[in-house]
Amino acid sequence: MKKGRLTLAAMGILVAGLFAFNIFLNGSIKGTVNPADGAERAWAISQTDTVKTDIANGAFELGDVKPGIYQVIIEAKSPYKNLVKEGVEVKEGEATDLGEITLEQ
Repeated sequence: MKKGRLTLAAMGILVAGLFAFNIFLNGSIKGTVNPADGAERAWAISQTDTVKTDIANGAFELGDVKPGIYQVIIEAKSPYKNLVKEGVEVKEGEATDLGEITLEQ
């Protein structure tokens, strides 16, 4: 009888412990660059996180991005200028689509 109560108490503590932790799902930032061969990399920078990825065929997706507010930088190739987008919000478990980004010379 005592063993059964002890097992039940242990199971209750285990279940309560599992629900005590909030699991956060990271999101992503994606977009395209025009002209397609005008940029090399995309960066997402926040106060606590920095993520980068190469741009291929004018498209990029920064994956595994923690929820928060980011500055996104498109690292351009010459003769184009780098582009900075401020205040890009990433929500838990969602993809933030920046659409088409047009680079200037």
